Amino acid sequence: MQAVSSSLRSLFVSQWSSDVSLEGKTAIVTGANVGIGKETAKDLASRGARVILACRDMAKAEQAVRDIMREVEGARVVAKQLDLADTKSICQFAENVYNSEKYLHFLINNAGVAICPHATTVDGYELQFGVNHLGHFFLTFLLLDLLKHSAPARVINLSSAAHAMGRIHFEDLSGEKDYHPGAGVRSEQVGQRPVHQGAGQED
Repeated sequence: MQAVSSSLRSLFVSQWSSDVSLEGKTAIVTGANVGIGKETAKDLASRGARVILACRDMAKAEQAVRDIMREVEGARVVAKQLDLADTKSICQFAENVYNSEKYLHFLINNAGVAICPHATTVDGYELQFGVNHLGHFFLTFLLLDLLKHSAPARVINLSSAAHAMGRIHFEDLSGEKDYHPGAGVRSEQVGQRPVHQGAGQED
């Protein structure tokens, strides 16, 4: 089944790879314990970057670190806790990064939740909008000085085409009045589109 899925995907998505050296570069990948985030972290590590896996579940994050170190010789990867549904956790993560890293060249905002039952962040925002958009926005804001100091640097946001079907309900950011799992993810994708354009790209 996996082979069939891979073959079908290759019909619609072009393959991409790079051998550009990232020696001396530091990257943060949120939600890097599984899926696209983990593969991204592995690719960056294989090209010499020091990679911070920013994850909510530290057990899974540390397993991902072990996996990458087993598959990539000499990989420099570490796990740090980050809960994008909690501004206190985001602040603690950013403080930890400033205390441990002299440079930050790539911030890859990959983590996200989707099509889940109604829930709210610690600060009371609908979970999908709070984690996928507001959490990453706040994280980027806190790390922006380090990114600028490390220029040229890049902020990379993962999104999807779901924004074409959604809009942000500013009158109901907690999702209490009229919540639908699919509508929630479409709303946060709308929010992602204009965010961070040009952030950290000073040469």
